[in-house]
Amino acid sequence: MSNEHLTKDQFFERLGAIGDEMTAAYGKDFAMGALVLAARFIAERKPNGEDTQSVIYTGDKRGDVGL
Repeated sequence: MSNEHLTKDQFFERLGAIGDEMTAAYGKDFAMGALVLAARFIAERKPNGEDTQSVIYTGDKRGDVGL
Protein backbone atom coordinates (compact mmCIF):
# COMPACT_ATOMS: atom_id res chain seq x y z
CA MET A 1 0.00 0.00 0.00
CA SER A 2 1.38 3.41 -0.94
CA ASN A 3 1.24 6.56 1.14
CA GLU A 4 -1.38 7.93 -1.29
CA HIS A 5 -4.02 5.53 0.02
CA LEU A 6 -5.93 6.18 3.20
CA THR A 7 -5.72 3.54 5.88
CA LYS A 8 -8.84 1.74 7.03
CA ASP A 9 -8.64 3.63 10.32
CA GLN A 10 -8.63 6.94 8.43
CA PHE A 11 -11.77 5.92 6.54
CA PHE A 12 -13.50 5.02 9.81
CA GLU A 13 -12.47 8.38 11.27
CA ARG A 14 -13.96 10.15 8.25
CA LEU A 15 -17.17 8.11 8.46
CA GLY A 16 -17.44 8.91 12.17
CA ALA A 17 -16.97 12.62 11.52
CA ILE A 18 -19.61 12.58 8.77
CA GLY A 19 -21.98 10.68 11.07
CA ASP A 20 -21.39 13.23 13.83
CA GLU A 21 -22.06 16.12 11.44
CA MET A 22 -25.29 14.58 10.13
CA THR A 23 -26.47 13.78 13.65
CA ALA A 24 -25.79 17.33 14.82
CA ALA A 25 -27.55 18.84 11.81
CA TYR A 26 -30.56 16.52 11.38
CA GLY A 27 -30.62 13.97 14.19
CA LYS A 28 -29.67 10.37 14.79
CA ASP A 29 -32.42 8.86 12.61
CA PHE A 30 -31.33 10.86 9.57
CA ALA A 31 -27.68 9.92 10.05
CA MET A 32 -28.45 6.21 10.38
CA GLY A 33 -30.80 6.29 7.39
CA ALA A 34 -28.25 8.05 5.20
CA LEU A 35 -25.51 5.57 6.09
CA VAL A 36 -27.83 2.60 5.49
CA LEU A 37 -28.80 4.08 2.12
CA ALA A 38 -25.12 4.44 1.24
CA ALA A 39 -24.51 0.81 2.25
CA ARG A 40 -27.44 -0.29 0.07
CA PHE A 41 -26.00 1.60 -2.88
CA ILE A 42 -22.64 -0.13 -2.43
CA ALA A 43 -24.26 -3.56 -2.03
CA GLU A 44 -26.45 -3.18 -5.12
CA ARG A 45 -23.79 -1.73 -7.40
CA LYS A 46 -23.12 -4.00 -10.34
CA PRO A 47 -19.55 -5.16 -10.95
CA ASN A 48 -17.39 -3.83 -13.78
CA GLY A 49 -19.06 -0.41 -13.77
CA GLU A 50 -22.22 -1.54 -15.53
CA ASP A 51 -24.68 1.33 -15.84
CA THR A 52 -27.00 1.38 -12.84
CA GLN A 53 -29.46 3.89 -11.47
CA SER A 54 -27.98 5.27 -8.28
CA VAL A 55 -30.12 5.61 -5.17
CA ILE A 56 -27.83 8.48 -4.21
CA TYR A 57 -28.05 11.57 -6.40
CA THR A 58 -25.32 14.13 -6.94
CA GLY A 59 -25.04 17.37 -8.84
CA ASP A 60 -28.30 19.12 -9.74
CA LYS A 61 -30.38 16.48 -7.97
CA ARG A 62 -28.52 16.76 -4.65
CA GLY A 63 -30.95 16.55 -1.78
CA ASP A 64 -33.75 15.17 -3.95
CA VAL A 65 -35.26 11.91 -2.74
CA GLY A 66 -35.77 10.79 -6.32
CA LEU A 67 -38.86 8.70 -5.70
